[in-house]
Amino acid sequence: MASTAKKVINELLVEVFNHILSIEQEHLRKRGVELSMNEVHVLEAVKKSEEATMSNIAKRLRVTVGTLTSSINRLVKKGYCERYSNPEDRRKVFIRLTDKAEEMLRIHDDFHEEMIDATLEDLALEENELLIESLEKLSAYFKDKY
Repeated sequence: MASTAKKVINELLVEVFNHILSIEQEHLRKRGVELSMNEVHVLEAVKKSEEATMSNIAKRLRVTVGTLTSSINRLVKKGYCERYSNPEDRRKVFIRLTDKAEEMLRIHDDFHEEMIDATLEDLALEENELLIESLEKLSAYFKDKY
């Protein structure tokens, strides 16, 4: 692939990623959510984990348990999640979301829904099969590679 094409693809991916994060952060702020995007993604990982243990959540986020511990400590302090242990095996620490976190995640999900609806409407993407196929390949590549 020509170096110009590589440069353009890199710039587009980084630009789209940064725009989405920035818009998402602003959307959440306007709705009263005062969490970092990192904290939002930690809560999302808790929700999506079948067994929300510290190690499972850390694995899902591709971070160390130590890094996750710092985030969870802040989220517990802010009232977004709670730690608990299984009485039969107290070594295993679980995380559960509070009602406050569930409400925030609904706001977050609404943002994604609105973003996708607007993108489909404004760009008529449902008609562009090549773009959708390319995005699916790109997504599969990142999942396989990383």
